[in-house]
Amino acid sequence: MKVAVVGATGLVGTVMLKVLAERNFPVTELIPVASAKSKGKEIDFKGKKYKVVTVDEAIAMKPDVALFSAGGSTSTEQAPKFAAVGTTVIDNSSAWRMDPTKKLVVPEVNADVLTAEDKIIANPNCSTIQMVVALKPLHDEYKIKRVVVSTYQSVTGTGVKAVDQLMNERKGIKGEMAYAYPIDLNVIPQIDVFQANGYTKEEMKMILETKKIMGDESIRVTATTVRIPVMGGHSEALNIEFEKDFDLAKVRELLAATSGVIVVDDPSNAKYPMPMDAHEKDEVFVGRIRRDESQVNTLNMWCVADNLRKGAATNAVQIAEYLLEQKLIG
Repeated sequence: MKVAVVGATGLVGTVMLKVLAERNFPVTELIPVASAKSKGKEIDFKGKKYKVVTVDEAIAMKPDVALFSAGGSTSTEQAPKFAAVGTTVIDNSSAWRMDPTKKLVVPEVNADVLTAEDKIIANPNCSTIQMVVALKPLHDEYKIKRVVVSTYQSVTGTGVKAVDQLMNERKGIKGEMAYAYPIDLNVIPQIDVFQANGYTKEEMKMILETKKIMGDESIRVTATTVRIPVMGGHSEALNIEFEKDFDLAKVRELLAATSGVIVVDDPSNAKYPMPMDAHEKDEVFVGRIRRDESQVNTLNMWCVADNLRKGAATNAVQIAEYLLEQKLIG
């Protein structure tokens, strides 16, 4: 497979390269793509050096697959150009997610919607991805009516500038600010810009994307997304109301049997998922599984995942793997 990584020098692009190597995706030729100022820079992939090229050069090379992590405006402008030469684009930005003509995919949940005709495929928001992986087996068994989610999101979700801000603040160094406020010893209850309804764009992504991925517009979702001073992954507190009653032992059994989910739920020994445990792992970790005693048919649980891996790079690579397995590319 001739594989392009657009945004190869960025935070997510770097992880995409790492995941492609780790999972032994059959890359016969790598095409690292970045802005013109990075042209000629060398990228190391599986012990071999590759020179960064521009988008136009990459399009001319007609890759089989292009993994995009270069921002929404780049995706909007460039993804159709790749698609026009026969490349299958898997895009990590928000550009195509809610486009009714594009598929929004988490392989464990809805890979079966993909066809060979899908030349631009959207990778969901990081927070949505980990949530729906955990929700899918429970929805299949009990039918979800409503989800209330509160997130505790890593600074890595903002990018290198935010990581630098946190580290600088920790060392008492003044530097460039990714956020309007200090992040060390603080939490910021705003991720992305506010919308007219008082929700942030991040919160609305979780609300709208969940319905599309799960293929069920009847699921009601409300979200509060918060940036916290951690690395390693995003955490989410989920309150899930079902149509049917459930047995807690069965809930744990369903989750444990789900591909991509690891249950860590032993409160008597203080065992529960944390970002430091999810860091550099591809699974979604679930724990603090308990009944909501204030309302019938309602479950509380906690889920954690590495937002740069399952929340971005790994999910994109898994989509490419599925396409290859099903002979939809190549």
